[in-house]
Amino acid sequence: MSKGAILEWRKARGGSTLGEMRCGGTTFRWGKRTYVMGIVNVSPDSFSGDGLSSVEAAVEQAKRFVAEGADIIDVGGESTRPGSMPIPVEEELRRVIPVVERLAQELKVPLSVDTYKFEVARRALDAGAQMINDIWGLKVDPRLARLAAEKRVPIVLMSNQRDRPRRYIVPAVISDLKRSIDVALDAGVPWENIIIDPGIGFGKTLEQNLELVWRLDELKVLGRPILLGTSRKSMIGLVLDLPPEERLEGTAASVAIGIAKGADMVRVHDVRQMVRVCRMSDAIVRAGQKKRG
Repeated sequence: MSKGAILEWRKARGGSTLGEMRCGGTTFRWGKRTYVMGIVNVSPDSFSGDGLSSVEAAVEQAKRFVAEGADIIDVGGESTRPGSMPIPVEEELRRVIPVVERLAQELKVPLSVDTYKFEVARRALDAGAQMINDIWGLKVDPRLARLAAEKRVPIVLMSNQRDRPRRYIVPAVISDLKRSIDVALDAGVPWENIIIDPGIGFGKTLEQNLELVWRLDELKVLGRPILLGTSRKSMIGLVLDLPPEERLEGTAASVAIGIAKGADMVRVHDVRQMVRVCRMSDAIVRAGQKKRG
């Protein structure tokens, strides 16, 4: 679709501005600053090497992230690294639900559940989670949209090309996300409760991932806030020839450029450092925007 056609679609479907989003007791005011999502992996085979095997360790890490400035905590129980195998729903529930239950009682910031499985999302929301983060953008289970609508929680829709690699990545991602947004809206999810994610590292080549970060601002045509997840990704490892635990500086560079290109939220493993990167990047970017305005 042309840019003009997408703008007409956006006008017809929901909104001309990003507006605000309510998640739990927090209001996200898009465009004011960049928000930070802290990653809590309770999958022992996490690609980044930060997988946690106990509830206590997960709770301790989440509390530390909040103290370091995280605005939201994302809890995931299944590794999404390339080549990883799906785990049974029962195992994912065993890993995720006790952590969500504890964090819902002990944290003031909202919780997101990183899953594409309906039953895991449903149980996590019942346990206290307040956002769904779907790496398949409703392609695996569209029922997640109805669940988000019924529970009145925001949903992150990610563009994932692992099922169908694409040659021209930016138009493919925009088209993919538009379809996901339509599914969500048709299920009753309010326009303001949708966040989009280009899906760095999911079925894309190194060149395509780099291009997506550089052209991130083109996703603004869809009219929804953008979540960017580059933290410790293989894109950084391939460029710098470094293992996940040594990709801090590469992550910082991609976060800073992503913010300059329009990211509204970043999903990160190293919260303390990335909060500082966000604050500095925001100071420059927002000052520039005010000057132009």
